[in-house]
Amino acid sequence: GRYTGRPALSPEKCDRCSDCVSVCPTGAIVLLKKGITLDTAKCIFCTECAEICSKDAIVFTREFRMGANGKAGLIENGTERTAINALNKKMLKAFGRSLKFRVVSAGGCNACESDINVLGTIGFDLDRFGISYAASPRHADGLIITGPITRNMKEAVLKTYEAVPEPKIVIAVGACALSGGIYAGHTETCGGADTLLPVDLYIPGCPPHPMTILNGLLELLDRIPRKNG
Repeated sequence: GRYTGRPALSPEKCDRCSDCVSVCPTGAIVLLKKGITLDTAKCIFCTECAEICSKDAIVFTREFRMGANGKAGLIENGTERTAINALNKKMLKAFGRSLKFRVVSAGGCNACESDINVLGTIGFDLDRFGISYAASPRHADGLIITGPITRNMKEAVLKTYEAVPEPKIVIAVGACALSGGIYAGHTETCGGADTLLPVDLYIPGCPPHPMTILNGLLELLDRIPRKNG
């Protein structure tokens, strides 16, 4: 099927009918006095909003660059995307040539994990960038977290984070890890990674395309030109 990438908003086309707000299953869309915003941290890319909008105020593109350093960078409002800021010089010196992650599946559906695993296949060959996965957090430089972090996984996530030696980084991958996704507000989930840990990079999607994850990692490591837009 057609890849569903970054949503493009045209607030000037919005007639404030609020149909998109009504159909959004995660409350990702907010109607403003002038136009709309879409929070990709919450978005599950179901495209229901685009399909119901007769004015084409919301259109899903094939753009895979969607990562951000903070939640504010995940709000789509019709302006250009701000590129991910690279790690500081100290962190780049430590991780610039070799970076190992412990992947923690914290209660999701395994779709994000599948696309993370795809990065290790011959098509993407993550190892060629010096990035790989570690079996033990004590051998890792950081964590990749997926899932909304269920109550049963909360202690495991915290202990895994504590086991990673300093300095360390945390990357949240997928709508569940960013905001709780479709499980947001449920009593048995924590509502995403940043409710427990400091997050250095947010990768939206449900699940994110492997290219979205890879682009975020390479921008964070200053391996590729960081392009706005």
